[in-house]
Amino acid sequence: MTAQDHGLEGAAAPRHGGAQEPAGRSGDGPDSTPSPSPDSTSAGSTSRASSDDGFEDVLALVGRRSPGPSGPRHGSRTPSGQSGPRHAATSWAEARALAARAARTTPLATGRQPLDAALGRVLAEPLLALSDLPSFDTSAMDGWAVAGPGPWTVDTRGGGILAGHGEPEPLADGAAVRIATGARVPPGATAVIRSEHSRTDANGQLHAQRQVTHGQDIRPRGQECRSGDQLLAYGTPVTPAVLGLAAAAGYDELPTVLRPRVEVFVLGDELLSEGLPRTGRIRDALGPMIGPWLAALGADVVATQRIGDDAEALHRAVTGSRADVVVTTGGTAAGPVDHVRPMLHKAGAELLVDGVAVRPGHPMLLAELAPGRHLVGLPGNPLAAVSGLLTLAEPLLRERSGRSTPSLCRASLRDEVQGHPYDTRLVPVVYRGERLVPLHYSGPAMLRGVAAAHGLAVVPPGGARAGDQLEVLDLPWLPTFEGCFT
Repeated sequence: MTAQDHGLEGAAAPRHGGAQEPAGRSGDGPDSTPSPSPDSTSAGSTSRASSDDGFEDVLALVGRRSPGPSGPRHGSRTPSGQSGPRHAATSWAEARALAARAARTTPLATGRQPLDAALGRVLAEPLLALSDLPSFDTSAMDGWAVAGPGPWTVDTRGGGILAGHGEPEPLADGAAVRIATGARVPPGATAVIRSEHSRTDANGQLHAQRQVTHGQDIRPRGQECRSGDQLLAYGTPVTPAVLGLAAAAGYDELPTVLRPRVEVFVLGDELLSEGLPRTGRIRDALGPMIGPWLAALGADVVATQRIGDDAEALHRAVTGSRADVVVTTGGTAAGPVDHVRPMLHKAGAELLVDGVAVRPGHPMLLAELAPGRHLVGLPGNPLAAVSGLLTLAEPLLRERSGRSTPSLCRASLRDEVQGHPYDTRLVPVVYRGERLVPLHYSGPAMLRGVAAAHGLAVVPPGGARAGDQLEVLDLPWLPTFEGCFT
């Protein structure tokens, strides 16, 4: 089913940063919009008040007034949870770079994995040939092994040479013997003649029906590689083809970078795990989504747990986790039950990214819990959480699983997209022909747009016009856009 079938494709995305972002514990605050668009509400949104009222943003949009020399300002709190000075959020590009750099400070965990467990990891060492490939001269075809010029006398003893048998007897000059594909070529053989290119006469003589060249249809020992040759470099992703090559080269196990262990905590008293939304409570959209998304990014998700609006329970869960990376959802703003920042202060964590100049998702954060252990705090609105995954979690997990963060694809925009005055926007898009088409339902509490999307376009502050080249964040389970370039 296409995006048109869902009614998602068409006009440019909502003006001035898209839908108004529902305030509150969901952690994404108002999206600097004077009035909500038709896409601005959702059954899955929340409505608790946040200290980030977005008033300066509204003035900037209505009157086109600059936010001033201090740059973007967000209501923020110090790690202790007390009101603190407003500060400029980290730029979107720098936040991604900081997440990647944070991961590089930790040595990669490596280990040897059986072939059937290594798929999807990356090589922790170069893959060297353990033997010559092939390890002996083999027949490339079913036919006849012959020695010297023809015609040849057919040797009928033993029924020919089959694959998997021991070393055959030498072949005398002027003789021919039946041979199967993959069978070991007998000493003295000078060529293999395909069955369809030969005939035998009544006297038992074999005749070639085409010219025979020395060594034809024989795969010589070491044709593909010699023992000790480097077959693949460190960091190569282990694909099914890599598994096949490793098996052919004699490997039973592969040295790989281990997946980082990740634990997910979904926060909020209002969340339901089943049934329809009711009596002020909403379905948890993040619990079913975040774990599989992280796994697609290369993580080993050990658990996804629900925690209510309980600061002590959150502290116990985070400090008691043995995961390499902890991911929380919700509680990253400054509302009365937003406990993530105070919990980090109590745990002695260091905030590396405290808010990002991106919509949706600006209250996202990255912290170092201890050497080699990090926490990614995602906003609680679903599309805002996706923004946090692609901004902070993806580069962090790529580096920790041995994959460098690639350059982003660029593609041409079909329709104008209005932007935020000074924040980056991430907008769900589909690829139509050679153009990116923005989708509707791109409010921070909505998943309808991203569920049909091929990726998220990176819209710079101020917006983008039709024909502009935009960077595109690929979704980890879809192939890279056709026709895009870096």
